[in-house]
Amino acid sequence: MSTIAKKWTADPSRRAGLEIVDVRVPDPGPHDVRVSVTAVGMNPVDAINLADGATEVGYEIAGTIDAVGSGVTDRSVGDAVISFRVHGGYTTSLVIPSRDVFAKPDDLGWAEAANLLLTGSAAAEMIYRTHVSESDTVIVHGASGAVGISAVQQARLQGARVIGTAAEKNWDLLRRFGAEPVAYGPGLEGRIRALTDRVDVALDAVGTDEAIDVSLALVSDRRRIASSAAFDRAPREGFWIVGYESGSVEYRNRVRQPLVDLARKGKLVVPVARTFPFSEAPDALALVASGHAGGKVALLV
Repeated sequence: MSTIAKKWTADPSRRAGLEIVDVRVPDPGPHDVRVSVTAVGMNPVDAINLADGATEVGYEIAGTIDAVGSGVTDRSVGDAVISFRVHGGYTTSLVIPSRDVFAKPDDLGWAEAANLLLTGSAAAEMIYRTHVSESDTVIVHGASGAVGISAVQQARLQGARVIGTAAEKNWDLLRRFGAEPVAYGPGLEGRIRALTDRVDVALDAVGTDEAIDVSLALVSDRRRIASSAAFDRAPREGFWIVGYESGSVEYRNRVRQPLVDLARKGKLVVPVARTFPFSEAPDALALVASGHAGGKVALLV
């Protein structure tokens, strides 16, 4: 039977451009499942999409299956799951193609699970595009942020030496995951050169001119520079802008299960800075959009 859900939708007159409404969620189709949402992963792109005229936002959720389609054989009612790439994830119930649903690792909290795959796949694509290997020294710009800390962990799993830029208050977090911290700001290039005589790869998760200028100065091969944020400069200067390259969607879909497997083994951690009740989505999104959340943010239903 169909169910009624609470859903946040676009309303430009309200705080963070959102209003909450009741919506009817249908039974799943033959190859779908319906998920009762427990946590919603939040990302800066949600605010960007609202500003661009989207009517609903949210790409990733975690919850429990409460109905399955007649053709679904690998999922059952009661399964705890993660899903990315969904549409309209700021909701309490959602019908999703079963191919986009993955078993939630038992040791991963709901907020962490809901925030695993968008940033994880962005970081994975940066590493994939730049061919990070155990012989490389990698600089990660914005290393304590959501994409950055995932990139640090995944580059370390490849065996690379990782140097990460961050505010000093976050250096312990970087050291926890095996990165060497360095302060961003004026003189960054010199501070990195004092740590190493070469940088093979630069992964940028902030998109600032400082990050890109330093990357271009330190890395000789521009195809070994990747950014998740420098949308204007990447096309002009010949480095990767992940998420927008040919094959980006296909790669991110492919890497979802491997990322879940890494999290299940305890090899990929999602630091969550703050959670909000589902009813406080506008305040939560305003914090995420500010760029000062200090890590991942989740809505808890």
